[in-house]
Amino acid sequence: MSTLLSSFDARTGHVLGQVAATAPDALDAICREAAASFGAWQASPGAQRAALLRALADALGAEREPLVALADRETALGAVRLNGELDRTTFQLRRFADIAERGVPFAVVDDPAVPGAPPAGHPSMQRWSVPLGPVAMFSASNFPFAFSVLGGDTASALAAGCPVVVKAHSAHLLLSRAVYSLVQRVLAEQGLPAGLVGMVQGGGKEVGVALVRHPAIAAGAFTGSTQGGAALAAEAAARPRPIPFYGELGSINPVIALPAELGAHGASLAATLAGSITLGCGQFCTNPGLIVLVDHAAAEGDTRAVNDAFVDQLAEALRPLEPHAMLTRTMRAAFDAGVAHWAEAGAEWRLHAEAPVDQPPRPVLAQVSADQFIAHPALREEVFGPGSLVVRAANLAQALQVLQAVGGSLTVTLWGAQQPTDEVRSLVRATMAFAGRVLFAGVPTGVAVTAAQQHGGPWPSSTRPESTSVGDAALARFLRPVCLQDAPQWLVGRGGRPL
Repeated sequence: MSTLLSSFDARTGHVLGQVAATAPDALDAICREAAASFGAWQASPGAQRAALLRALADALGAEREPLVALADRETALGAVRLNGELDRTTFQLRRFADIAERGVPFAVVDDPAVPGAPPAGHPSMQRWSVPLGPVAMFSASNFPFAFSVLGGDTASALAAGCPVVVKAHSAHLLLSRAVYSLVQRVLAEQGLPAGLVGMVQGGGKEVGVALVRHPAIAAGAFTGSTQGGAALAAEAAARPRPIPFYGELGSINPVIALPAELGAHGASLAATLAGSITLGCGQFCTNPGLIVLVDHAAAEGDTRAVNDAFVDQLAEALRPLEPHAMLTRTMRAAFDAGVAHWAEAGAEWRLHAEAPVDQPPRPVLAQVSADQFIAHPALREEVFGPGSLVVRAANLAQALQVLQAVGGSLTVTLWGAQQPTDEVRSLVRATMAFAGRVLFAGVPTGVAVTAAQQHGGPWPSSTRPESTSVGDAALARFLRPVCLQDAPQWLVGRGGRPL
């Protein structure tokens, strides 16, 4: 008998419906169907890939109203946020359609023969990119459209010539099923095999582990917790034939605010930061969870007073804000536990109003010294929700030690770097070594889908810091280079399109 998984109303906790977990034999069949579809899809022209991606975007947009309503019930993210996310999802699908149509997946580096012996001379060579094969795609809890069944991982994998097997997230089971039905309808309309996009569901780790272990799977793409991503990455590496695993994991996204900038714009920066901390109830991988202030004595006076004023301004900006319900009650419990760990490590509350478990959480702001932060590992863990921790460093050197203690992050924001002083240069070098994206204005929430985007950073923010899960370069995750030496003309004439 199949295990039943329940979908819950995120606001009330009531059961919305049930779906069957994917049994082992069904998972095996789905992965084999993906493998069977790979041969034709890897050889498909860019125009065919583009046609599928655009048709999927059109179908998603056409069913906007019922899908957004269902997503809102399962996630409590609200119609405004969800409509915007659906727009982002269709934008991603169409952008990768354009990329495939332009022939980016088939780009060739041509290195004509040079007479003579090596190293000066060499045969004719071409460097191609070929698709990896079926990709296991793990949906994220906090983006039911943009990082789910038809999210960026699926769009980039299909554009690269790879089939996809989606592991649906348990936080939006019914929505995933509805979107997957839409996908299957589009595949049928285009005469493409159903196995080109498969989907599995499971409440525990068993289904995800089985998916990564399946011999037909050639790569994994994951967005979620550090613990979950690390476990799956270990499974991918432990296979008889290891596969690449692209995990976007937890991140606390430090904001380093220099005193001169706070002295000039403290109130407006506090209001902007408060909105970022509570946006989406703090359930973003780029939520600014750490604020680093430097208390050194400067020529123009002690900076502690400026920093104290900013912390007060931030607390007051956060106080009236009312986040919505969290995605799941499990996430709410994890947020409360993480905040409690701050207190256990000696944090000073600057804003902390507890809310009943059946009500949305209140914003939280706490403060510690850099010495405390460095000494207590619990303070460096991501607390997923509407809270942020202020760390007071005694000088620039200690601020850099704070970054070193964190290890790595998707983003770091540096306010006050307009002039190339020695201090600023040192900070910029450190932040570039620490994060995948460095911001010099604004806040880290809001990840644009662009050619230059980098959404991935050093551990523990991701498993592969050289890759990105957002933006045009996400395509490269699912391609590998092959050098063709002295290839026959018929092969050269294919222009990089795999056989």
